Amino acid sequence: MALSRIWRKWLIRLAGSAVMLAVLFWIVPWSTFRQALSNVSAADFLMVLAAFLVAHVAAGAKWWWLMGHRVPLALALRAHFTGLAANLCLPGAIGGDAVRATMAHMSMKDGARTVAAALADRMIDMAALGSLTLLGLVASGAESSGMTALPTLAALAVVLLIVAFLPRLMPLPWRIVPSLPGRALADKLAEAFREFGEAPLRLAGAFLASFLIQGALVLLSLYLARAAGLQVSTAAWVFAWPLAKILAVLPISLNGLGLRESVLAGLLTPFGANPAVVVAAGLMWQAVLFCGGGVGGLIYAATASHGKRIVE
Repeated sequence: MALSRIWRKWLIRLAGSAVMLAVLFWIVPWSTFRQALSNVSAADFLMVLAAFLVAHVAAGAKWWWLMGHRVPLALALRAHFTGLAANLCLPGAIGGDAVRATMAHMSMKDGARTVAAALADRMIDMAALGSLTLLGLVASGAESSGMTALPTLAALAVVLLIVAFLPRLMPLPWRIVPSLPGRALADKLAEAFREFGEAPLRLAGAFLASFLIQGALVLLSLYLARAAGLQVSTAAWVFAWPLAKILAVLPISLNGLGLRESVLAGLLTPFGANPAVVVAAGLMWQAVLFCGGGVGGLIYAATASHGKRIVE
């Protein structure tokens, strides 16, 4: 039953991606799109893929730091790359988070701290992406920057409020209705989040690392886009790409496929970007994600026996 639900979600999101891609291909000039794809050399693609993998080594180390070094670094990196592989077949990036958290839990034997670290890591990444969007917006000097900055600032404020008040709010349902099941887990989660609040340097370090990693990924995607022939300012790209990445988390597409490209084209067209080239650049980046997930799967398979020894 659980497997059928996963497949149903996967198929629904696949259909959403297919519809959005079909609309994009119907709108953009096919010849321009094809030319943009052919502009990207194999050397450029492989260089971006290699840098992408290095960035995810840093991302895995950042997650390990956030967990307080409670698992071996090798296990954290293996779990992180296995999560990348899981993103290829599970619905949404959260599926990859669940896989890597499960692998960490097998070593930590502490479900509450594992879940808390996964949630904190995801929220910190979103805050870093929001900060990059705001930075790009201010740097682009768009006329509507004041109005557009408002929702970005609001989103950042929401993330900060969640981190600050979640430990107090989490046990609230059980205080209202003491008979609700799961209170022990909620109390443990609240305690785990409270520990994060008592370690501001760890949170600040994780945010700084996330900001640098996400910034590097944004610049990598810009390099790939310019290799495809896109002409747009760096500031406009730094504004649009992280925002498109945030919106791509919405559960209406397969890991953002089609949705990211649609949002990106809509955001960058007012800055003078060619929508067909934007879509081509977005799909080239999607190919980087797929290849990165494939590498993650190979790492998982190649280190299976070593992973068992680490857990034991």
